[in-house]
Amino acid sequence: MNTITKHVVLLILCLIASTITAQEEQKDSIGNTIIPYRANGLKIDRLEETKKTIANEEREFLKKEVESINERLDKGEITSVEAEEFKKEAAIRHAANIEDRIAIIDAKINLLKRNPDINDIPNDEDNKMSISIGSNGVLIDLDKGPKKAPKYDIRTTNKLLFAIGFNNAIGDGQDLSNTPYKLGGSGFVELGWIWETRLSKNSNFARINYGFSFQWNKLNLKDDLYFVQDGDETTIEEFSVGLRKSQIRFTNLVIPVHFEFGPSKLREYNNRIRYFTDNKFRIGIGGYGGVRIGTQRKLRYKEDGDRVKDKSRRNFNASNFVYGLSGYIGFGQLALYAKYDLNPLFKDQAVDQHNVSLGLRFDLH
Repeated sequence: MNTITKHVVLLILCLIASTITAQEEQKDSIGNTIIPYRANGLKIDRLEETKKTIANEEREFLKKEVESINERLDKGEITSVEAEEFKKEAAIRHAANIEDRIAIIDAKINLLKRNPDINDIPNDEDNKMSISIGSNGVLIDLDKGPKKAPKYDIRTTNKLLFAIGFNNAIGDGQDLSNTPYKLGGSGFVELGWIWETRLSKNSNFARINYGFSFQWNKLNLKDDLYFVQDGDETTIEEFSVGLRKSQIRFTNLVIPVHFEFGPSKLREYNNRIRYFTDNKFRIGIGGYGGVRIGTQRKLRYKEDGDRVKDKSRRNFNASNFVYGLSGYIGFGQLALYAKYDLNPLFKDQAVDQHNVSLGLRFDLH
């Protein structure tokens, strides 16, 4: 056996002996593996700290619930005897909550001490991020944190606004039957974010909705007509060849404001109240104001056997500021929606035209 081989064999024997010694040091009297629990020490310390905050949290919950009971007493919804009974029940319940929550944490601490190598115990009471290094490698905890006392009453909520439907424009002496625009081909889309605030402290019947939204209003011309900008004048003329599509699109950024009316359902919980308008009738009346942020004309036609798509982004003398009236009536999240631009579609024209839209509105909470 040469010298190199001897050294390799000696190194392997040393590693084996070291492993056996380490394993012997990690075995208890019945053969169970013992690993120092310092890898879970941070978790245990954090759980101990959390136990100190439980009583404060439950006292805050109890305080909110007592305030709710007092409000019901002031409104005459319950008697003073019932109020005292409710307060007594709430105190007993939160005292039991403290005892149970601490017992749960104690059980987790005992589990960590008995199983120091475990690293997947959920820490529902934890509110910190920790990084610990142990026999299982690097452990990073990103827990959601403790449950905070909910707000007793929320007067302002928010929702997504989405609307889609038919679009057109009418001028003096015109109606939808004799406009130059296609009824079926012209449409609008609106997308925005809305805040809803209850106007009364103790009722959700009247609300105000406000926010911002983008409006895309499209007008499709018929009979091979198209828009032409000549200086400060925008006219509708006939194209030299047959048009497959003649469209103009206005993109607006507006601030819609509506007063909304309708019933709602009040739900009372132990420490909060909430109003819900699901499956309830509602009506909204208001308007909007904003700016035009873009105008595009699109033409499609055939020329010498080739298909041609022509897009032009110009202002076409469209009004820079947009404002109008709008309203909706519906049930739950769905409503019939209408809007009418008070501003003229184009500036300084011989005949003013006003955009009008009718479609469906979705208020998605």
